[in-house]
Amino acid sequence: FASYYGDHMVLQKEPAGAMVWGYGEPGATVTVVLCEDSGLIVMKKTVRVKGPSETWTTVLDPMDRGGPYALTAGQGSENVTLRDIYFGDVWLCSGQSNMAMTVLQIANASRELADAARYPYVRVFAVAPARSDVELEDLERIDLPWSIPTAENLGHGNFTYFSAVCWLLGRYLYEALGYPVGLVEAAWGGTPIEAWSSRRVLRACGLPEDAGRISPHRHLSGPQTPSVLWNAMIHPLLNMTLQGVAWYQGEANTFLHTDLYNCTFPALIADWRRAFHAGSAGQTQPLLPFGFVQLSTYRRQSPDDSFARLRWHQTADLGVVPNARMPGTFMAVAMDLCDERSPYGSVHPRDKQNVAHRLQLGARAVAYGEKDLVFQGPYPTRAVLEVTRGLLNLTYSQELVCRQRDTRAFEVCCSTPCGWLPAPVVAVGSRMVTLALAGCGTLVLALRYAWAEWPCEYQSCALYNTQGLPAPPFL
Repeated sequence: FASYYGDHMVLQKEPAGAMVWGYGEPGATVTVVLCEDSGLIVMKKTVRVKGPSETWTTVLDPMDRGGPYALTAGQGSENVTLRDIYFGDVWLCSGQSNMAMTVLQIANASRELADAARYPYVRVFAVAPARSDVELEDLERIDLPWSIPTAENLGHGNFTYFSAVCWLLGRYLYEALGYPVGLVEAAWGGTPIEAWSSRRVLRACGLPEDAGRISPHRHLSGPQTPSVLWNAMIHPLLNMTLQGVAWYQGEANTFLHTDLYNCTFPALIADWRRAFHAGSAGQTQPLLPFGFVQLSTYRRQSPDDSFARLRWHQTADLGVVPNARMPGTFMAVAMDLCDERSPYGSVHPRDKQNVAHRLQLGARAVAYGEKDLVFQGPYPTRAVLEVTRGLLNLTYSQELVCRQRDTRAFEVCCSTPCGWLPAPVVAVGSRMVTLALAGCGTLVLALRYAWAEWPCEYQSCALYNTQGLPAPPFL
C-alpha cells in the first residue's frame, strides 16, 4: 500500500468510491479484498501492476458509513492487511502555522486533550513537513500514521502535530454528522501560497516558475520556493478520495506578492480540485468543497494595511464567499479572535474553537447542503446617500447587533488619491447602519469597513448578526 494507508484509517464513504493504491512487481496481479471483522468478504478487486511506476490502483465500490473492516492486498504468497478501517468523510487540512498549531497550544488545551478519548471515530493522520523540486508520487515521511486520537498524538508538541483547527473542525463535524471522520494534516509554518501551488497556478498568475527569481523573505520561517510543498506534501495525496479541504494560510503573503493573492488563491483552489478529481479517477467531486480561515490579527497599532488587503484578496475581492470566482467555498472570519498575550506571538491566537465552529457552519451549509443554516455574518447589500444631511445609509443582508460604536470601523474616501476619513456610526437599525460623512461633501468615492491589521478587540467588532457571526471586512 501507499505510505499513507494504515490501520485505523478512514476511507471516503458513498456516494464516492475510495481509491486505494500501492506497489508491486511490474505485470503481477494484485488482489484487493475488503472483509468484515467476522471474515465475511464484502468485495474483491483484481488489478495489474503497471510497468515503470510499479504501482497498482483500484477504486472500491461505494461503501455506507461505518466499520470496522480489514483491507488486504495480495500478490502471489505476499499479503498486507490493514485493520480497524472505517468509512466516513475524509477532510484534508493544509496551510501555515495557524493550521499547524496543535491542540496543546490553544485555549483550554488540557480539557480538549482530556476529551480526545471520547472521539475514537475521528481518526487523524499528519504528513511530515517535506519539500521537493519535483512532484512526488508518495510521501517521503509521516509525522503521525493513521491513529485513534489521544492526548499525546493531538498535543505532541508546538506546531508539530496535531492541528487544533483540523481536529476541532473534525470533531464538530462528527458531532453534527454522527459518523466517522478522517483528518489529514499537511501544514508548514511561515510558508507562502506559492510553495503550495503547482506550476500551473504560478503560470496562470504570471509568477516565475523557477525558484531563483523569488528572493527569500527574512520574515518567513518556512520554505518559500515555488511549488516545493505542492510537490512533496500535496501531490502524493492526489489519489485520496476526499470530502473537503480546510485551509488556513495567508500571513506569509502579507510580505510576499500580497496583491496577487486574488489570483493565486482562486487558482490554487481550482487547481487542487482538478488534480484531486483526476487523481482519484473521478471519485473526489469536481467542485471539492474548500473552506478557509480569513486572516486574524497581528500588530495592534500598525498603520500597514497588508493584512486588510490580504483578507479582501482571500475573497477574490468580492467580500463574501461562495461567489462567482470562488464557487463551493466557505470562510471563517477571524479578525475578532485576536490574542495579544498569546505565548506564540499575537499572530497565533489561541481561540481555535471559534475558528473551527465558524468553519464547520460553512462546511455544513456548503459541503453538506444543510438548508437554512446561517453560516456567515451580515454583508451590505446597498448604500444610499442622503446628500442634504451628510449621511450614508447602509442596508445589510441580516439583522444586526452592534457591539462597538467604533469611530474608525467605517471610513470614507472623498478625493483621489484616497485620503481616508472616519465615518462615525450615528444610528443602527435592525438591518441598517447610518454613517456621518463629516468633511466629505457630496462626493463619496469609496467606503471601507474594518480595514486594519487589528480592526477590533476580542469578539467586539462593530457589527455581528444575531447568531454572533461578525460582519466581514469590505472595501
